[in-house]
Amino acid sequence: MSDDKHSSEHVSFDEEKADVTHIDLANNVQARIQNPLRGIPRPKLMKQVEHFVHEKGLQDKVDLFKRAAVLAQNPNDFETQPDLSEEEKEHIRRETTHRWHQSKSMYMTIIICSIAAAVQGWDQTGSNGANLSFPQVFNLDSDPGNPRADLNQWIVGIINAGPYIASSLIGCWLTDPLNYYLGRRGTLFWCGIFCTLSVIGSGLAQTWPQLFVCRLLLGLGMGPKATTSPVFAAENVPANIRGGLVMSWQMWTAFGIFLGFCANLALEGAGSIAWRLELGSAFLPAVPLTLGIYFCPESPRWYMKKNRYLDAFKSFCRLRNSEIQAARDMYYVHCQLEEEFAVLKGTTYFSRFFDLFTVPRIRRATLASFVVMIAQQMCGINIIAFYSSTIFVNAGYSAKQALLASWGFGLVNFLFALPAVWTIDTFGRRNLLLFTFPNMAWTLLAAGFCFYIPGSSAAKVPLIALFVFLFAAFYSPGEGPVPFTYSAEVFPLTHREMGMSWAVATCLFWASVLSITFPRLLGAFGATGAFGFYAGLNVIAFIMIFFLLPETKQRTLEELDYVFAVPTRKHASYQLTTFLPYWIQRYVFFRKVELEPLYHFDEVVSYTTPEKGAGH
Repeated sequence: MSDDKHSSEHVSFDEEKADVTHIDLANNVQARIQNPLRGIPRPKLMKQVEHFVHEKGLQDKVDLFKRAAVLAQNPNDFETQPDLSEEEKEHIRRETTHRWHQSKSMYMTIIICSIAAAVQGWDQTGSNGANLSFPQVFNLDSDPGNPRADLNQWIVGIINAGPYIASSLIGCWLTDPLNYYLGRRGTLFWCGIFCTLSVIGSGLAQTWPQLFVCRLLLGLGMGPKATTSPVFAAENVPANIRGGLVMSWQMWTAFGIFLGFCANLALEGAGSIAWRLELGSAFLPAVPLTLGIYFCPESPRWYMKKNRYLDAFKSFCRLRNSEIQAARDMYYVHCQLEEEFAVLKGTTYFSRFFDLFTVPRIRRATLASFVVMIAQQMCGINIIAFYSSTIFVNAGYSAKQALLASWGFGLVNFLFALPAVWTIDTFGRRNLLLFTFPNMAWTLLAAGFCFYIPGSSAAKVPLIALFVFLFAAFYSPGEGPVPFTYSAEVFPLTHREMGMSWAVATCLFWASVLSITFPRLLGAFGATGAFGFYAGLNVIAFIMIFFLLPETKQRTLEELDYVFAVPTRKHASYQLTTFLPYWIQRYVFFRKVELEPLYHFDEVVSYTTPEKGAGH
């Protein structure tokens, strides 16, 4: 795109809005977030609505959409708008006073996405308990006297990494075409099939190559599921509770991990087939996912992307408490998408992929999602999720005691994810990460040093378990829920499937690297060295997040176009020269100082509360 089209302010593509200036979505150097309807005279707005309803086949709703357009243009003044009925005004009021009062269809969407997350978690932990027995069954044990110990450690790591290898290299990249042809619901149905049959196959495997192939097939379901479920949830819920509900992906992944540990513990006494049952039991939550997905409404934004506006309106009506809310959200999204499509025109699969790294607004979202996703592997959570039983056995526990300690880890991981339902939309995504990463670093380091305690001491293993549990307690409300919530938000609709594919592929690729390398890392460095290595990575991740991760809380998906149009250099400079000195003055020297805001909001929708200190 030529430079003259990327001036800091330019005239909108719509001739009827020719006198209204808009912010450049490629290079928002002014850091302004603007309502796309701002400044349009009422007669022009009414004319645009009439054109919209006739073009989209919604002629019988023209009066509704006129009221909705005025409401979307002036969201803070709804009490004074005479065209709105008292019943409609009450629905708008309740968005603030009763923000968790939502439609049954909206919550059904969240339930199904939560089940998809539980499948993800259970799939991860089935191998955790199975690691204690399947290597012996397939002659892959790594006892110190075994001359093949080093090779067997690599093979066990590769088997465990199978789903993540397939997801990162193939599964995630199927998301774009699957969503294009099947929609969000059809994609999740595909995932449910693969997540059901492949784990049953894992439990029936007779050789380690057969087990490895089944684990690879599992990745073809895990990848599109991890990519599509958060996007599906993010597109269906209102902005003011989006973080709290989309983060249910991680909360229920944590619950799935806990259920997997429960299954491992319950099946520990099943003898030689225990590992088969531990791997195969993960099909249980995949069945209701496969059957329940078609009881949910399809994403209205997906329908709008397909120019199926009548279906989109029906979907919005199912997802909102009233028609006025559905029409307001639909028209607001439509106007913002017109701006978005005019600048960000990913037309083919490969052009959308290359746009992730070449279009400035999308490139910044790509970088931010990369940072938050790779940080999830850098923090070290999956060395516990994948190998906790092995770690506790090495520390001196019996197999049953190790499974019980792993169960405790799973319980802590789930329980401490619950507060994030509220804090992620109030405290914010970025602040949660900046608070929890330093705490994850010291708890992981402390757990590693506890391995120096003599084995004769009764305090050794309980202390290791204590610091591992504290680590999980700090992980669960921070780096646990944020990555998938954040990545599902930050990409424009034109590139949302491709962007989420990139983000999840990043996460799962590095998960596969961790899974492959940790058995050998543990053998070479010992537990203290391995834990210390990941504690250091926590510090590096903290620095990356501080400079490269914009806040996204309580902004609509379309308003985030403006956030990510702010140059990375400007954002990083603000953190170093404005926010950091403010934080030191405020929280180190306890001085009352004001923080100069980075973003400025111009008449954005009322149910997205401006960040503290932000001016209109």
